[in-house]
Amino acid sequence: MNAESAASAVVKVAVVTGAGSGIGRSVALALAEAGWSVGLAGRRAEALEETASLAGGSAGGEVLCVPTDVADPDGVAALFAAVLERYGRIDLLFNNAGTSGPRGVRFEDISYEDWRSVVDVKLTGAFLCAQAAFRVMKDQTPQGGRIINNGSISAHVPRPNSAPYTSTKHAMTGLTKSLSLDGRAYGIACGQIDIGNAATEMTKRMRAGILQANGEVVVEPVMAAGDVARTVRHMAELPLEANVQFATVMATGMPYIGRG
Repeated sequence: MNAESAASAVVKVAVVTGAGSGIGRSVALALAEAGWSVGLAGRRAEALEETASLAGGSAGGEVLCVPTDVADPDGVAALFAAVLERYGRIDLLFNNAGTSGPRGVRFEDISYEDWRSVVDVKLTGAFLCAQAAFRVMKDQTPQGGRIINNGSISAHVPRPNSAPYTSTKHAMTGLTKSLSLDGRAYGIACGQIDIGNAATEMTKRMRAGILQANGEVVVEPVMAAGDVARTVRHMAELPLEANVQFATVMATGMPYIGRG
């Protein structure tokens, strides 16, 4: 076996948060199918087990279910400890866990509790998971790894009545840039995928009609979550010398370009 073949035979290890449904599940399945070992993280154990059963139908990599609340520092520490104990290293974090927050609530009516629930999961949770992954990647041998943050086209432009969600997605971009800079010395690459209208539970309302900036309610097109998963896999499998800093994957006909 030559050096290139030996390198390709090494099993890569990923942690995917929010792996019990939607984008997280699709990405976890795509990575497992490609031979990655994947730590599945999410709050609902039964949903993670369903993802694991779907992954078990292929001849790909192994999966490990670790029920986790990413907003809990102890829970995040336990997640990464469990993956390390099983696999010995971590090559990829897909920072994906999230919540949509209150829907249809005017800015002036958003409660403190609703604001905190979104920020705790989507921003603090992303920070905690990125920090845990960063520490592992910095100290392991060979050193380095990759963090891919799930942004959104809301990291660029908001929808009406979406201040908590949009604020955290803008903050995610800042986290991505900081990680990209701070990780350079340790071979840690960080990129962000900004997703628009993937067909998941969260986007069901778009197929029924969703409020636009001009006050109209419009049915918006969606794309398959698998289209996102293939993009994440491409980003994940680049050599660490290369990085997709920002990628936007969206339903072609959605009203993003020119939104507002």
